[in-house]
Amino acid sequence: MLKIPKGRGDEAARSSAILFAALGDQKRLWLVSRLCSDGPASITRLATGARITRQAVTKHLRVMERAGLVRSARRGRERLWQLEQQRLEEACRYLNQISAQWDKALERLRALVET
Repeated sequence: MLKIPKGRGDEAARSSAILFAALGDQKRLWLVSRLCSDGPASITRLATGARITRQAVTKHLRVMERAGLVRSARRGRERLWQLEQQRLEEACRYLNQISAQWDKALERLRALVET
């Protein structure tokens, strides 16, 4: 069973579920990768080479915004979107925690099988 860090409880699990649901879409994961490599970008720039419309990019960015993965800021006439690094780090910590728990479970299984 996944152990939520002390003091985080149900709200942390809900927040993490929203985060991973947002990352679970292929196009959104592609947008995260694009923002990681290229930095802040407009919807027009993000749609270039994405094989999806600007409207679809906007829809995906809104989902990611609700999950806390991205934020936007107005620069002149355009709105630039950028990743929220802290939220990605939270996902990484959560995955590392799950990985460590699996490693411990596998080690217990190995010890049981070898005895």
